[in-house]
Amino acid sequence: MIPTMQGDRGRRGQGRYALTDTGSGHVWGVCAEVEGLFREPPRGTYELFGWVPDGPEVPRGWVGGRVWLVPEDGTLDAWLLEDAQSLGQYPGADGLVLTGLDDCLGPPEGHRGSVRLHDEYRWLGSCREFARVLPPDQVEPPLALRGLAPSDRLRRALAAGTRRTLDLEEVRLEIRDARGEPLTDRLLRPEVRTWQPSSRGPELIDLELDGHLAPIPGYARPVWERWLAGPPDAPGAWAGLDTRRRGAWLDLVRERGCRLKHQNRAGQAYELDGRHITDEPGLYLALGEAVNGPGGYFGGCLDALVDCLRGNFGYTAPATLVWRDAAIAREHLSSVLAPEGEQYDLVALVREVLAEGGMHVTLT
Repeated sequence: MIPTMQGDRGRRGQGRYALTDTGSGHVWGVCAEVEGLFREPPRGTYELFGWVPDGPEVPRGWVGGRVWLVPEDGTLDAWLLEDAQSLGQYPGADGLVLTGLDDCLGPPEGHRGSVRLHDEYRWLGSCREFARVLPPDQVEPPLALRGLAPSDRLRRALAAGTRRTLDLEEVRLEIRDARGEPLTDRLLRPEVRTWQPSSRGPELIDLELDGHLAPIPGYARPVWERWLAGPPDAPGAWAGLDTRRRGAWLDLVRERGCRLKHQNRAGQAYELDGRHITDEPGLYLALGEAVNGPGGYFGGCLDALVDCLRGNFGYTAPATLVWRDAAIAREHLSSVLAPEGEQYDLVALVREVLAEGGMHVTLT
């Protein structure tokens, strides 16, 4: 490999992004700049005919990170629309238009019946039927690695220029922060579209890849830029974010936290700052920082919390947790809706899971 890929200095500067073969672990190259990570994903569109709101009308703009569509006849499971946004009502129509990202299945094939919607915190309304408009086919822009320091193996593959050598099979785009610490990665199966010498330095190239990559939406970019600068050095850096961006912050906390090696500690006394727990992401962000400090991870859902309590995430039973200002979480999270619409108390469930894992919780 060329010198810019060697040593800590190269990793922290030129090597913020590394393209790594998932099978062999071979690093195809490292670079400091990638284009194509941030863009809007294709969104499905739902027109909900005969819309009747439950309470206040759904405003134009962002509706919720997770909106569930629940068939009213009860014969089918609910399905999920992520990052849902409202386009309002068409003029002269009685329908509401929503856009968002379907879950892996989307609506049942051919189902057009009445559905009721909720955002996990409240019922939004219902419609007599709906139509789903598929997004038009879009040509995905390439992923461009600017100023890439290629390995000798990649140089040989590019020189050969055959379809076989230009197919990199399965690779991982590993992403490090400004301190050189692992932050997250993205999996893709790319083919080389084109490459050329880079203006960013001798022996560096600009490499463009074709391959499906789940894009990072624009609203999450400020969160990513904050984390790419390095982890927070004080707790609560997420507190001023809205629920949408708290979710993006939690995603990075989870991905980074699952890569760290934690020293398990028994008999600890933790203190949870509950002043900003007004939504589910805030609950898990505050809990992660209580156990593992600023930017710390300790679960992002109930199942993940159970896994963290079993070890390897900085905790060993027994321990105690003092939950400050718990009334704020109880106000916002004691009547949460499950996918099918059943109501449950998230605060009580979290306390129960913590107790079963050997953490005694005191609410104040």
